[in-house]
Amino acid sequence: MTTAHRVLAALALATGASALAAPAASAAPLDGPTSLSVTDELDALATDSVAPEHRRHLPAPSEQLAGLNRLAGVPNDLQPLTGRLHPVTGPLGA
Repeated sequence: MTTAHRVLAALALATGASALAAPAASAAPLDGPTSLSVTDELDALATDSVAPEHRRHLPAPSEQLAGLNRLAGVPNDLQPLTGRLHPVTGPLGA
Protein backbone atom coordinates (compact mmCIF):
# COMPACT_ATOMS: atom_id res chain seq x y z
CA MET A 1 0.00 0.00 0.00
CA THR A 2 1.46 3.34 -1.03
CA THR A 3 1.43 6.49 1.03
CA ALA A 4 -1.29 8.01 -1.12
CA HIS A 5 -3.52 4.97 -0.52
CA ARG A 6 -2.92 5.21 3.23
CA VAL A 7 -3.89 8.88 3.26
CA LEU A 8 -7.04 8.21 1.24
CA ALA A 9 -7.98 5.30 3.52
CA ALA A 10 -7.52 7.49 6.61
CA LEU A 11 -9.65 10.26 5.07
CA ALA A 12 -12.37 7.77 4.12
CA LEU A 13 -12.39 6.36 7.65
CA ALA A 14 -12.60 9.86 9.19
CA THR A 15 -15.41 10.83 6.80
CA GLY A 16 -17.37 7.70 7.59
CA ALA A 17 -16.98 8.17 11.33
CA SER A 18 -18.13 11.78 11.17
CA ALA A 19 -21.09 10.83 8.98
CA LEU A 20 -22.17 8.25 11.56
CA ALA A 21 -21.74 10.69 14.45
CA ALA A 22 -23.60 13.61 12.86
CA PRO A 23 -27.19 12.30 13.32
CA ALA A 24 -26.48 11.43 16.96
CA ALA A 25 -25.09 14.90 17.64
CA SER A 26 -28.10 16.67 16.16
CA ALA A 27 -30.59 14.49 18.06
CA ALA A 28 -29.87 16.17 21.42
CA PRO A 29 -32.56 18.64 22.55
CA LEU A 30 -31.62 22.25 23.13
CA ASP A 31 -31.81 23.43 26.71
CA GLY A 32 -31.34 27.10 27.51
CA PRO A 33 -31.08 30.03 25.14
CA THR A 34 -31.29 29.32 21.44
CA SER A 35 -28.88 32.10 20.52
CA LEU A 36 -25.48 32.77 22.00
CA SER A 37 -24.06 36.20 22.64
CA VAL A 38 -20.30 36.52 22.42
CA THR A 39 -20.19 39.50 24.75
CA ASP A 40 -22.31 37.70 27.37
CA GLU A 41 -19.95 34.74 27.25
CA LEU A 42 -16.93 37.03 27.57
CA ASP A 43 -18.50 38.76 30.56
CA ALA A 44 -19.25 35.42 32.20
CA LEU A 45 -15.69 34.17 31.66
CA ALA A 46 -14.22 37.41 32.95
CA THR A 47 -16.29 37.41 36.13
CA ASP A 48 -15.51 33.74 36.83
CA SER A 49 -11.77 34.32 36.76
CA VAL A 50 -11.74 37.33 39.13
CA ALA A 51 -12.20 37.12 42.89
CA PRO A 52 -15.66 38.36 43.99
CA GLU A 53 -14.26 41.19 46.10
CA HIS A 54 -12.38 42.63 43.10
CA ARG A 55 -15.09 42.31 40.44
CA ARG A 56 -16.55 45.77 41.03
CA HIS A 57 -13.16 47.39 40.30
CA LEU A 58 -12.84 45.89 36.81
CA PRO A 59 -15.01 46.90 33.86
CA ALA A 60 -16.73 44.11 32.01
CA PRO A 61 -15.43 43.25 28.53
CA SER A 62 -18.72 44.46 27.04
CA GLU A 63 -18.13 47.87 28.67
CA GLN A 64 -14.61 47.96 27.27
CA LEU A 65 -15.88 47.14 23.78
CA ALA A 66 -18.50 49.88 24.08
CA GLY A 67 -15.69 52.31 24.91
CA LEU A 68 -13.83 51.24 21.78
CA ASN A 69 -16.96 51.84 19.72
CA ARG A 70 -17.13 55.40 21.07
CA LEU A 71 -13.58 55.99 19.83
CA ALA A 72 -14.77 55.56 16.26
CA GLY A 73 -16.60 58.89 16.51
CA VAL A 74 -13.61 60.88 17.78
CA PRO A 75 -12.34 62.01 14.33
CA ASN A 76 -15.81 63.39 13.52
CA ASP A 77 -15.92 65.18 16.87
CA LEU A 78 -12.53 66.75 16.20
CA GLN A 79 -13.35 67.90 12.66
CA PRO A 80 -14.58 71.39 13.69
CA LEU A 81 -11.37 71.99 15.63
CA THR A 82 -9.02 70.67 12.96
CA GLY A 83 -10.93 72.60 10.28
CA ARG A 84 -10.26 75.86 12.09
CA LEU A 85 -6.59 75.02 12.56
CA HIS A 86 -6.02 74.02 8.94
CA PRO A 87 -4.94 77.51 7.76
CA VAL A 88 -2.18 77.40 10.37
CA THR A 89 -1.16 73.74 10.12
CA GLY A 90 -1.69 73.37 6.37
CA PRO A 91 1.66 74.89 5.38
CA LEU A 92 3.44 72.73 7.99
CA GLY A 93 2.29 69.49 6.42
CA ALA A 94 0.88 66.41 8.06
